Amino acid sequence: MNFKQHIKIKYLYLLVLIFILSSCGVSKSLKDVPDVAAYEVSVLNREQVNDSTFTAGNNNLKKNKQGLWELYVEGNPYQIGLNTGLLTQELFKKQEHAFLSKVNDLVPSKTKQYFLRKVLAWYNRKMYLHIPEEYKAEIYGLSEYAADTYSHIADNYLRILYLHGAHDIGHAFQDLALVGCTSFAAWGDKTEDGSLIIGRNFDFYASDDFAKEKIIAFVSPTEGHKFMSVTWGGMIGVVSGMNEHGLTVTINAGKSKVPLIAKTPVSILTREILQYATTIDEAIAIAKKRSVFVSESIFVGSAHDKKAILIEVSPKNFGVYEVSNSNQLICSNHFQSDAYSEDENNIKHKAESHSLYRYQRMEELLLQEEKLTPETAAAILRNKEGLQNKEIGYGNEKALNQLLAHHSIIFKPEQRLVWVSSNPYQLGEFVAYDLNEVFKTASSNSKETLATTSLNIEKDPFQYTDAYRNYERYRMLKQKVDAKIEKEQAIEPALLKDIQHANPEYWEPYYLVGKYYYQKKYYTAALHAFEMASTKEITTVPEQETINMYIKKLKRRLNK
Repeated sequence: MNFKQHIKIKYLYLLVLIFILSSCGVSKSLKDVPDVAAYEVSVLNREQVNDSTFTAGNNNLKKNKQGLWELYVEGNPYQIGLNTGLLTQELFKKQEHAFLSKVNDLVPSKTKQYFLRKVLAWYNRKMYLHIPEEYKAEIYGLSEYAADTYSHIADNYLRILYLHGAHDIGHAFQDLALVGCTSFAAWGDKTEDGSLIIGRNFDFYASDDFAKEKIIAFVSPTEGHKFMSVTWGGMIGVVSGMNEHGLTVTINAGKSKVPLIAKTPVSILTREILQYATTIDEAIAIAKKRSVFVSESIFVGSAHDKKAILIEVSPKNFGVYEVSNSNQLICSNHFQSDAYSEDENNIKHKAESHSLYRYQRMEELLLQEEKLTPETAAAILRNKEGLQNKEIGYGNEKALNQLLAHHSIIFKPEQRLVWVSSNPYQLGEFVAYDLNEVFKTASSNSKETLATTSLNIEKDPFQYTDAYRNYERYRMLKQKVDAKIEKEQAIEPALLKDIQHANPEYWEPYYLVGKYYYQKKYYTAALHAFEMASTKEITTVPEQETINMYIKKLKRRLNK
């Protein structure tokens, strides 16, 4: 029995075990429905002003000229869920389809999909115990507008509840870490006016369709603080946001072991922090109350404290990292607090991933900026080069701008100002919002943008260059080449040449060409392609080791 066969049998046994256990504890989860009877709700009608503007009472949804949807909702948890679902129902269904249709692509077999549903039901069987009742009520209201297309996975409420853990499950099982999120903050002598500035890239990629319809949600709950967050249809959790008191939260995935059970999704924890904390100490206290099931850095900025810190959470550990003798904080995808100084996963992740490289690149770029401004923060978030401005190819995960970000965001918490990027990636205009003004006018302003457009940050001209067009062409070519290699089909020489020319400084096209030639037993050509790949900035140590292995095997074969 070879190694691959051993692994397949091992995972088959694991799936069988999960299937057998799937009834244990799942029934309670399936029957758990939040009690919404205590909430007084108004049944609102949605009025369509035009093809991109909708109102429902004081609540409204509209699309600005940069392509961002601006949502304002208010009320108790159940009412907010209903209002959000009513206004965003088309976006909600579109996002769920964009996300869940990937399951059909990745797992086309109906039998395997059935197994997958059993796995998810078993894995999520205790999640309902770790989500506050008010958020379950909001999700329940939202789920009333979900499509029935995917009811075979789970009923609408449970399915939307499960999807709030998709970020955590994805990065735990596939070690996606949402690719490589990047965050930084500066204050005091590091910024132009001395006030706190925070910048972050959210490098979540589910599909091109998933990233198209971004929602800037402005939420006015009956309990807790008003807040804004960058989100998408069907999502009540927070990945990037700021509340009316100038407290901000963003998340950066860390290195996780595969957990055995789902608990509190990180985006629900950060929603709770945003809605109920005004200071760093209050944010820490809320984080300590919840049990998470993956490792995550929660980047918290505070207008009250005039600084930023990291809350580092994991299933079995908790740490807080605060800089000393510095007015600058940087975060990529590894932990920095003393609590994780001897954590083997974290140490290995720093050594083998692209996290430390991006951290060092942020240090380098921040050092070049004597005084940070929102404009220079945007330039850093858009930077595509490697250390010492090395050309490392477009789409390289060692770059701060990997040209796949769902969104990029900049905060000035003390002024309650926030800038959100528009498509493509973070290259479009950064749209400015003043939370003080938004919450004064949002309930009565159903037609005009909520943005303070005079403060917008202009588009990145890179999107109009040949280099950008070539990168987009490279992405399409890569899909073709990947598919043909997987199916062991012949690839025309022109396509192999074209994919290398489309992104010449990136290691990956040479690696793909090498794989194809190796598959077809064109060993000399394969060796040349792998050696070309090895001259480029390869993203991770495991990928470097794979290329080195191919080179070693090919040299040994050709020298026989």
